[in-house]
Amino acid sequence: MDWALLLYGLPTKVECMLWLKAFHLIFLVAWFAGLFYLPRLFAYHCEVKDLEGNERFKRMERKLFWIIMTPAAGITTLFGVWMLYDYAWAAYSQAGWLHAKLALVALLYGYHFCCWYWLQDFQEDRNSRSAKFYKIVNEVPTLFLIVITILVIVKPF
Repeated sequence: MDWALLLYGLPTKVECMLWLKAFHLIFLVAWFAGLFYLPRLFAYHCEVKDLEGNERFKRMERKLFWIIMTPAAGITTLFGVWMLYDYAWAAYSQAGWLHAKLALVALLYGYHFCCWYWLQDFQEDRNSRSAKFYKIVNEVPTLFLIVITILVIVKPF
């Protein structure tokens, strides 16, 4: 224990890590909220026939992706890399659960970029997919969330 840190009221390394973890989770929740909601907006957008409704959905989708989802994904990653660098890699560099989690996060970014691709289709009025398609892919982030949470909490391997 570093008594100088305690004496001057500066946070300890463990306290810093807990703050990083808290902010990582806060931004992760915001990112996942967008990942859950955007494909649902796409499904509803497929059913809109009027120009005014079409423009409203375009605006909602664009704002969700660029103002909430993408910054939240970046900040989540920033805090995750910070924790990985300062705390986790030295302790868990040989842990299979950490490698699996990082692989799943990379795949989750792939899903994020798929959402961006689909967003472009809607923005340019060239979507060819059905509402049913978007309702099915809307479930994908749930699977990621379940598996990643189990990996991080349970650390099965």
